[in-house]
Amino acid sequence: MRVKLEEVCERGSSNLKQSDIIDQIGEFPIYGASGYIGNVDFYHQDKPYVAVVKDGAGIGRAMLLPAKSSVIGTMQYLLPKDNIVPKYLYYVVKHMHLEKYFSGATIPHIYFRDYKNEEFNCESFEKQNEIVTVLEKTENIISARKQQLQQLDDLVKARFVEMFGDPVINQKGWDMPLIEDVVANEKNALKAGPFGSALKKDYYVSSGYKIYGQEQVISGDHMFGDYYIDEERYKLLENCAVQAGDVLISLVGTYGKLLIMPEEFEPGIINPRLMKITFDKKRVNPYYFQHYFKSDSLKKALAENTHGGTMDILNLGIVRKLAMPLPPLELQNQFVAFVEQIDKSKFAVQKALDEAQTLFDSLMQEYFG
Repeated sequence: MRVKLEEVCERGSSNLKQSDIIDQIGEFPIYGASGYIGNVDFYHQDKPYVAVVKDGAGIGRAMLLPAKSSVIGTMQYLLPKDNIVPKYLYYVVKHMHLEKYFSGATIPHIYFRDYKNEEFNCESFEKQNEIVTVLEKTENIISARKQQLQQLDDLVKARFVEMFGDPVINQKGWDMPLIEDVVANEKNALKAGPFGSALKKDYYVSSGYKIYGQEQVISGDHMFGDYYIDEERYKLLENCAVQAGDVLISLVGTYGKLLIMPEEFEPGIINPRLMKITFDKKRVNPYYFQHYFKSDSLKKALAENTHGGTMDILNLGIVRKLAMPLPPLELQNQFVAFVEQIDKSKFAVQKALDEAQTLFDSLMQEYFG
């Protein structure tokens, strides 16, 4: 039977601010847009309910929350009526993607009055419970696959530390050359992208020499994107050209992300938001550098040295003066071979995760669409 959302739940509101619960203690949980905040000595709801983020970041996201709990004022209570199972309501609201109802530019918000007429299939209690069981099992599979991926990532990190130690402390006593001292013996081995005036959008063409930017680095896909320049502009900016094995690093905003150029790629240049490193291949395996650069201890050190106004910035001067532990190339290669094996396992797990997510999405559409 098709029903409207307002027919199966009632709206409730909260006037609690996070500052109201500082230093409070108790046995009853309270939640905000990011999830559990803490415990207090009171509660506003005595039965399980759905809460929706109604203001700010994460707007429209739904949570199923327990009895004897509360939410702060950025959340909206959706209190189930007697004709719906709370978790069934949660899946219904999740399927509706309520973020599409947002209004407001500075602080986005949504109102119950705007989405209360959303319609969905409301089944019998028995059928609702059957559907909830199927969706729970599918979500459990998704969660397990995500945990597997995290465990494989943790395994790589642990192996790195086991073989090379902490890259900042360097307790294994490796040589610690600066990055600028282990690059290839060529003029533009360490190079930031051109000044913006040298690469205006006016110079972009539909095909030619590719412009590599943050979209490729952040996505991890060198084939992504379709910005090009012609041969004349490429020759003017050839000192920013990329080659196989180059390490590309994002410098602004989402800084510190890294991509290694494969053997086969479209000839092109980096844009002003990137830098590139061409290492001396007899001394540094770029994939060893990748894991050194991604290490938690180096990230912490880099965070202390970045600067900027509205965006965080990493620059060429910082990177070139980094001191990197340099174990023998053979040992670097052994680690990289280990990572390649782990990546094969991750590929299989990711495929299973994608399949489980596709199944979950199709079931949600089947049940509630």
